[in-house]
Amino acid sequence: MQKTVKTAEGNSRALFIQTTQVLGNVLTFDHPADAVLSRHFRDNRELGQRDRAFIAETVYGIVRRLRWLRRLAGAGATPRQLLLAWLARGEGWPMRQFEGLASATERDWIETIKSATLDEGSVAERADMPDWLVERLLAQHDESSLIKLAQSLNRPAPLDLRVNLLKADRDVVLARLREEGLAAESCRLSPQGIRLGGKPALQKHPLFLDGSFEVQDEGSQLLGLLVQPKRGELVVDFCAGAGGKTLQLGAMMRSTGRLYAFDVSEKRLAKLKPRMARAGLSNVHPVLIAHENDAKVKRLAGKADRVLVDAPCSGLGTLRRNPDLKWRQSDAAVDEMVVKQGAILAAAARLVRPGGRLVYATCSLLAEENDAVVDAFLAAQPGFRAVSAESVLEAQGVTLTTGERLRLSPDAHDTDGFFAAVLERVASA
Repeated sequence: MQKTVKTAEGNSRALFIQTTQVLGNVLTFDHPADAVLSRHFRDNRELGQRDRAFIAETVYGIVRRLRWLRRLAGAGATPRQLLLAWLARGEGWPMRQFEGLASATERDWIETIKSATLDEGSVAERADMPDWLVERLLAQHDESSLIKLAQSLNRPAPLDLRVNLLKADRDVVLARLREEGLAAESCRLSPQGIRLGGKPALQKHPLFLDGSFEVQDEGSQLLGLLVQPKRGELVVDFCAGAGGKTLQLGAMMRSTGRLYAFDVSEKRLAKLKPRMARAGLSNVHPVLIAHENDAKVKRLAGKADRVLVDAPCSGLGTLRRNPDLKWRQSDAAVDEMVVKQGAILAAAARLVRPGGRLVYATCSLLAEENDAVVDAFLAAQPGFRAVSAESVLEAQGVTLTTGERLRLSPDAHDTDGFFAAVLERVASA
């Protein structure tokens, strides 16, 4: 493979070829886009940071606006044609930048792409979403609010940090980052959060290495606040994954009590262990389970003060970060997910002691995965009552008009899309 030539505009032939290859692999939608990119970067370690950024940002840009690009370039457009169309119309490259990259025939085609006009198109085409998803969202939004939501989902997400209050103070971390020339400000909603301008590389930053902060979306941080764990309690993160929220809960507990991190993936739990050590947490107990009714789960029945169910879901609230999800998900997959969510919530509820709380959360925008799951649970479980999410947050200094259930979206709050409901086991149950 030719060695890439690093340029501000990324207009080298080798870089263009690599971007086309990665895009082709992503557009099969056989694997998550971030996994495809990670694999390519591991296999091509000679790529510099600027080249990696060009490839990743270009691929994500094309995936976000795929319907629009296919209307411009043709439904059967190749990855190379989609890339050319994106650079011409999405990035606004002048014709001179295509010299050496595109043939004379391709440059003539690019000229037609630059001057092409499209009709308004369907709602789904304007939203750059699949038809099935728009049909579901139109049951919750009018057309104009849906388009506004879609436009916010089709923009890159900002970079948010969560300060580990066990090790650092937010103002101190904020001052340090600013001293280093980084554009940083306090998050508007989360008292633990910092929002950065741009996408600086932080993996080797001293404050990251010593556990003073983790990367975590501001909306995700609010889910931890809804759990509101206290020192010395028994808390369960029922679907812990790699443990972002687990680490937050552990810090809020000041590394006291017992915090169980359940997950069905050994690989994800393995990633949690070094993060626990870096965060300075000694109260976290990762537990591999086979399913939601595993015997290891049943041993904690009726003992937990707090249980968080960050349920497996469609992930459609994270389209700013994972734009390929809208093309990889399907109507049928969402229906299957809803059944799984109900089963997990019912199993997790058995762990909650009388007077304890259960928080059900997703990063989905769909009512079927959110309100419908909670409503069905409450109808089947008279021993639980709803608690106002707005009141729980207000008690911790977070002013957010959200009502009984938390609903966050990128257009209204500039966070990922999240839903959460706080449920309390009635003490007499």
